[in-house]
Amino acid sequence: MREQTAAGLAARLTDTTATGIAATMTELIRSGELAPDAPLPTVRALASVLGVSPATVAQAWSHLRKHRMIITRGRRGTVVSGPPSVPHPRRFERVGSLGDRLTLDLAVAAPDPALLPPLEEALQAGAAVPGLNDYTRTAIAPALQEAVRADWPGEPEAWTAVGGGYEGVELLCRALLLPGDRVAVEEPTAARLLDILDACDAEAVPVHCDDDGPLPESLATALDTSPALFLYQPRAQTPCGWTIGHDRADRLTALLAAAPHVFLLEDDGIGPLAQHPGASLAARLPDRSVVVRSYSKSYGPDLRIAVIGGPREVVEKTRVLRTYGTGWTSRILQGALAHLLRDRRTTALVEAAARRYAHRREALAGRLAEREVPTRNQDGLALWVPVADETSALVTLAARGITVSPGSRFRASPSSQAYVRVATSKLGEDPAALDQTADLLAHAATTADRMY
Repeated sequence: MREQTAAGLAARLTDTTATGIAATMTELIRSGELAPDAPLPTVRALASVLGVSPATVAQAWSHLRKHRMIITRGRRGTVVSGPPSVPHPRRFERVGSLGDRLTLDLAVAAPDPALLPPLEEALQAGAAVPGLNDYTRTAIAPALQEAVRADWPGEPEAWTAVGGGYEGVELLCRALLLPGDRVAVEEPTAARLLDILDACDAEAVPVHCDDDGPLPESLATALDTSPALFLYQPRAQTPCGWTIGHDRADRLTALLAAAPHVFLLEDDGIGPLAQHPGASLAARLPDRSVVVRSYSKSYGPDLRIAVIGGPREVVEKTRVLRTYGTGWTSRILQGALAHLLRDRRTTALVEAAARRYAHRREALAGRLAEREVPTRNQDGLALWVPVADETSALVTLAARGITVSPGSRFRASPSSQAYVRVATSKLGEDPAALDQTADLLAHAATTADRMY
C-alpha cells in the first residue's frame, strides 16, 4: 500500500484546525482516496508541514481513532482502518452455526441452568429493598457491598456494581487506557478481553504462562515495553484453568512494585465457582489495582452483576462512564444477589455446583489423557485441548455436529502449537456418552490437512 507522504496529505488539508483535519480525513477515508491499510505520516511530520502544533494533529488523530478510521500498530506506525464503524467483537462472536445439525455445543463455557440456584425468593427479597424507583444513582447497594466484602481481596476505597464482568473490564479499560497504550495480558487469555483491548485501540503485549500462571521472566519482558496496564485472571483462568499460587504471586508482585507506572486489573470471571482461592496481586498492590468479580456464572447470567472494587478515583471514572447509559445497576438485582450471597442454602448449592463442574471437566480430561490427548486445566468450565491443526479439528467436529472454540481466538500472538477450547460445563455425566465425546475429540485432535 502506497504511503501517504506528509507533504502530499497536507496539500489536501485546507482547514488546519483539529476539527478541520479530522473532517477532511474522514471525507478522504469515506471516499476511498485513503484506502484501508494505507500508512500515514507521523504526527510530528504532518504537523511540521502544516505549520501547526503536533497537539493539533494528535487531537484530530484521536477523533479518527475514536471512530475507528485509523489504528496505531505500535512501532509499525498509524494506518487507515476504514470508514467510521462500530467496534466488532470478532473473537467472541460465533464463526457460524450448524443449525439442525448441531448435536453437541462445546463452544460456550456457560453455566448449566440445572446447577444454578433458584431465584424466586431472592427476587422477592430484592423487590423489598428500600429506595426502589428512585432516580438517585446507587453505585452499589449497602447490602450487596456488605455481602461481597467478606471474601474480597483486601479493602478497596470504593465499590460499584456493573452489568457483568466483561462490562466491568470494558469500563475500566476505557477509564484507564488511551489509544495506542500497551497492555500486558496473559497468553492465551479470554477472547472477549482481547476484543475489549481492540475496541480501546490498545496493543496487547503477551505474557506467557505455565500451570501456575504468568511467568515472571515473561512479565519482566512485557514490563520493558512500558505498558499502561496488566490485565490478568487470578484463578480458574480462561482458557487454561490455572490459578496463581502465593509463591508466584510474590514474584510477580516484586516485578510490578518496581514498575509503578503500571496499573493492575484483576478479572475474577468465575468468582465463587472456582475450586481454588487464588492469590490476589491486587491485595498486595491495592493503591494501583482494581478487581472485577463476576457473579453471573455462579448465581445466574440473568442477574447480570459483577462488582468492582479499587481506588476511589478509578471506580469513580467507571461510574461517570455509566451515566451515559444505564446509570446504575438495578437495585432489585443487587438486593437479590445480596440475599443469595447471605443465604446458607444457596451457598451450599453453589459449592455443590462447583464440584459437579469439576467432576465433568476431570471426567473428560481423564478420558482424553487415556487417548493420548493431554490437557492440564486445574479449574474452570473448559479444557484447553492441543490439536495437530486447528482448522482440521474444527471441520472434523462440525461434520459430526459438534462445535468447539478455535484456540486462535484466545491468543494475541501466533503459536506453533494449535489448540481448541472445549466447554465442559454442560456435559452429561453418562460414561458411554463421555467415551463417545472423547473418541471424537481425540480423533479431531490428530487430524491434519484433511477435510472430513
